[in-house]
Order: sequence, then structure tokens, then C-alpha cells
Amino acid sequence: MVKTYKSLYPLAWLYGLGVRLRNALFDCGVLRSVSFPLPVICVGNLTVGGTGKTPHTEYLIRLLTASGMHTGVLSRGYKRKSKGFLWADAGIPMEQIGDEPFQMKSKFPDIRLAVDADRPHGIRCMTAPEVTPPLDVILLDDAYQHRYVKAGLNILLTDYRRPIYEDALLPAGRLREPLSGKSRADIVVVSKCPPRLSESEAEAIRQRLCLEEKQSLFFSTLRYGDLHPFDGPTDATRPLSSLTEDTPVLVLTGIASPDKLLHDLQGYTRRISSLRFPDHHQFTDGDAETINRRFAEAGAGTLLLTTEKDATRLHHLPLSDEVKRNLYILPIEVDILFGERPVFNQKILDYVGTYSRDNRLPA
Repeated sequence: MVKTYKSLYPLAWLYGLGVRLRNALFDCGVLRSVSFPLPVICVGNLTVGGTGKTPHTEYLIRLLTASGMHTGVLSRGYKRKSKGFLWADAGIPMEQIGDEPFQMKSKFPDIRLAVDADRPHGIRCMTAPEVTPPLDVILLDDAYQHRYVKAGLNILLTDYRRPIYEDALLPAGRLREPLSGKSRADIVVVSKCPPRLSESEAEAIRQRLCLEEKQSLFFSTLRYGDLHPFDGPTDATRPLSSLTEDTPVLVLTGIASPDKLLHDLQGYTRRISSLRFPDHHQFTDGDAETINRRFAEAGAGTLLLTTEKDATRLHHLPLSDEVKRNLYILPIEVDILFGERPVFNQKILDYVGTYSRDNRLPA
């Protein structure tokens, strides 16, 4: 059962009143949503953090680029130290664009990635005549509530462990807007599901979501890749299956919801401890001292595991040589359950295929 704070429900009611008014102003046209003459796909959620937006966005990047699409990604660049529109060019520091955009650009150097809190302005910059080759599609990362852009396809994520129908509005829960906001979604994905989710449980979730007939529902799970050394040859990987039940592992995270990761790692080793920091935490030299000390206390043979997102914020730290030698990055990818990957992929490609580059007008 999702934990909410009943004492904060009056404040949540006031917050919800403001959000409902804002949505009503968009719905009646007082606040204007801008459309663009190319496919725009929004990936987002109703809650604050932790639903797996980045791995799902990366899934779409793989799908679209494999289909020959010139793909762009626009993010606000949460907690970046820059302002306005900025291209994520090669060699740009993580601090200038944010950890998640930096992670995506590092993994997919051929995509055009930019950051801008003003999404309409960002799209105009990305589709300017001087941008060559012209983009075929733009992915909006974490922009479900940014209604100043009218995306052609909205993908809404909800965490299997914290479904939106059991949550409450901020600050009593984690909902950014009322549950009715799900009606704007074209596709709903229940993320972070167990890989062997039963069809009966999936059907129970479907019933509780109460989606409209026009909305498609999919279930996704996380799939882990080989461990990559933090400070070593990029080809010196080791399979996650190389862990034994007696391998001591210290998991270092600065993400919103590490519980799913910790739970899954228990399938490989029973000796797991964790060192948690807040989501998007900007690590300091003091944090490095804590990491070095905790790793030394963990004992010989311990592996230190972290996520790709966290790794982007660790490189500047004075980590000990011992920590660097034993620190591994755990890649995370998304898989669609119940054999529906082809169906999901086709829905994305069908939407993008409705646009013809030759028929587009300047934004």
C-alpha cells in the first residue's frame, strides 16, 4: 500500500485546486499550447520522480535511430548550472546540462540533444533552418505537465510499486496533478514491473487504472546489462551473473527510488548494503570521504555498484584508488512484457510515420 500523509490532505486539496485551474485554462484555450510540424513525443509521469523516464526515453532513442530517424531529445536539464537554450555538444561538462541529459548524450553521441526550460523555445531552436540534417522527431523528457507544447504523442509512466491510483497529491503524496490528468495520455506504461508479472495481476491493474478505450496500456520491466568499470578499460566488463550469493556489494545511489534496484540485486547476492543520497544529489568532497570510509568498512572483496546516472556525478570526486578499482556501473534498459514489444514499437513508428518531412512548414 502506498504511504500518504493524511494530515497534509488540506494542503494537497489547495495544491490540487491550483493545478485543476491551470489545466482548465489550457483546456479552454486561455493558456495556449503550441503545435509543431514534426513528430513530438512526450515521456513523463503524474508523480515526482522515480518512474523510469530516462530508460524509457533511451528505449525510444534506440527504436527511432535504428529506424533511420534523425532523433532529437529536449530536456529542461534539472539542476544544471546554465540558463536558456544549450546544445549538448561533445565535451560539454555534466554541470552545464544536468546528469540525465549528460547520460543520454554519452550513450548516444549521434543524437541531437538540447536543454531548455522553455520547451517551445527549445523546439524552435532545434528545428531552425541552420540545423542540419533536419530532425525527424523530438522526444520531450519529463514534460507531461509542460502543456505549452502540444505533443503529438503522450506517454505516461506509472510505477508498479507506487501506482497513481493509490497516490495522493503533493504534499500528502507524490502526485503532481490529479489522477484525471491521465486522460491526456495516448499510451500508459506501468513501469518497473516484476519480469514475471502474471496476466491476472496485469488485468487487475488495468481495471484500477480505468483508462479510456482510445488509450493503450503496456507493462515494462527493467533489464540489467553487464557491469562496466568506473575507472578502467571500457571493454573490461563483467556479467552481473558473476556475482555469487556471498559476494558483498555496496550500492551507491542518488536516485529517487532505489528500492527496485536493491530488490532485484538480491536475486544475485544476499550480502547487500546501500549508501543512499537524494535524487540528483550533487556529490561533494565530504561525500567522497563518506564513500571512501563506507567502502573501507565493507571489507575485502566488496564491489561498489552505482547507476549510470549517478556515475556522471562522481568523476570529479577525490575517491580513493581502492574505490575506483572496485566501482562498477550497472546499465539499465527497459523491456516490454507479455510479448508486446512489437506492438509498442509499431505504435511509436506509426505515429512518427504520419509525418512527411517534405510536407512540413517552418515552425
